[in-house]
Amino acid sequence: LFAEAGVQTKGNKRNQVLKIGHGGTLDSAATGVLVVGIGKGTKMLGTMLAGSKKYTAIGMLGKATDTLDATGKVTEEKPYDQVTKGDLENVLQKFTGDIMQVPPLYSALKKDGERLSTLMKRGEAVKAKPARPVRVYSLSLQHFQPPLFTLDVECGGGFYVRSLVNDIGKELSTCASVQELTRTKQGPFTLEEHALHEDKWTIDEIAQALEHCTALLLGEPARKKLKTEHPGETAVICE
Repeated sequence: LFAEAGVQTKGNKRNQVLKIGHGGTLDSAATGVLVVGIGKGTKMLGTMLAGSKKYTAIGMLGKATDTLDATGKVTEEKPYDQVTKGDLENVLQKFTGDIMQVPPLYSALKKDGERLSTLMKRGEAVKAKPARPVRVYSLSLQHFQPPLFTLDVECGGGFYVRSLVNDIGKELSTCASVQELTRTKQGPFTLEEHALHEDKWTIDEIAQALEHCTALLLGEPARKKLKTEHPGETAVICE
């Protein structure tokens, strides 16, 4: 890993530092693509991940929680029998394009240097952040079997699928929360093509993944320049 990341290892290897950073927080209960930069590659994450993200989310009608997903405490229950597939499809149109969204209280957003989720877990009073502009490139209903429904979402940065599902529930005069969430794409990296699954977390497999992902960086001039200026930079995707 040191060699692949372009880190010199002369002298006592125990004193060597290998920087590793991820390119975007993923909900603790979520699965899927998490892009990780190794060595000097940590400096490239912002450029590489400037594109959209895609998610597959399973929501549940009739139940709201304090975290807006299945990990939280139930805060409200409402009937949902009146909701039809057509109702849900019509509502999705209101959440496509440039919209305003209030981030969830349980999130990585910070107040006075601490994550809101940390403050909430300590039982401190936390005021919701104001609504902010976010972008939804596409939003479609893949499956509907009440109370469960499955959505495919492609969005820009700063977007919370948990808030989306919560807002959809309110729009349908009931409530809703996320039951399962999978990130299927982040920037140019996809779960299907580039994810390195846990059973392949070996030095050889990681090295091969690094070489494979480097090919993506050479596809655009801006990324090629970064690659030239900082030899050894690359990234690997893990699930």
